Amino acid sequence: MRARSLGLMSTAVLAALALAGCSPAGDADTEASPTGAPADLCDAAAPTGDAVEAVDVSGDAGKPSEASFKAPLEFDEPQRLVLDEGDGDPVASGDYLQYAMTAYDAVTGDEIGQLGYGEGELLPSLVSPEALGQFVGCENIGSRLVLALPGTTAQDGTQSNGQIYVFDMLGTTPTAAWGEDQEPKAGLPTVELAKDGAPTVTIPEGAKAPETTELETLKAGDGATVGEGDGVLVQYTGVKLSDGSVFDSSWDRGTPAQFQTTGVVEGFKKALEGQKVGSQVLAVIPPAEGYGASEGHELQKETLVFVVDILATQHIEAAAATDVPAR
Repeated sequence: MRARSLGLMSTAVLAALALAGCSPAGDADTEASPTGAPADLCDAAAPTGDAVEAVDVSGDAGKPSEASFKAPLEFDEPQRLVLDEGDGDPVASGDYLQYAMTAYDAVTGDEIGQLGYGEGELLPSLVSPEALGQFVGCENIGSRLVLALPGTTAQDGTQSNGQIYVFDMLGTTPTAAWGEDQEPKAGLPTVELAKDGAPTVTIPEGAKAPETTELETLKAGDGATVGEGDGVLVQYTGVKLSDGSVFDSSWDRGTPAQFQTTGVVEGFKKALEGQKVGSQVLAVIPPAEGYGASEGHELQKETLVFVVDILATQHIEAAAATDVPAR
């Protein structure tokens, strides 16, 4: 019997509930709500049960902890138990939840791994009644829960053990950059923000493409630094330098995008790596560092202008750790 890796909860607590990210290519995945799914987070919360009530947890909420239980724990449905009620605001549908967790194999009792207590270890996850809300309900930020996720059987017959999670609700992530405003550079496209943070980009008359990507920090964040190959959660709008028309925008889709820095064009990659979470970056990207090499692409000959809000990052080392199988 093979245990699931901690990676099942690396970017979206419970992959089985399909919290999907979007790519900057504009191919947003949408998923219909299950028939009869509760619309309220409080009603969506999974019930408690013997499995989670059998777990003994030591340590304070919000800090690394230890748990023990008499293995194996048997359960067929998800369970949750609130150990500590936080004193923050209740989580709401549409929030991006910052969390940390320690995972255990429900069959062996072994600790699988621990993530989220260090900077840049996990991306926040979207809260909705259909997915994460089934586990966090409408609990307050600062709460600690015990979660139980049943084992599964793959199509090839491979079985995975159930898992137990000690789960801390640390905070929520804004959906727009919150860094300190910086003095804009003359001659570059200008950016005006709506109340929700959505940018409108104005191209100056006679603007010309730079030879290499030109960057401007519009808001300077003070969070974790995005490294090469890291995962990111961002908002962005892309316009053509030639006519100012929008060709792609996470704002238009109504949800931030999630991807690795190695999965975007070179100029976009430059706008991310080395920047701090909370920053807003303007990037003017010539075809050579955009889609110039993509024969027949509609943007092949276009100079691209992106406004990117960097909301969170997951360092590649932490992401790789989530794929380490249980001991």
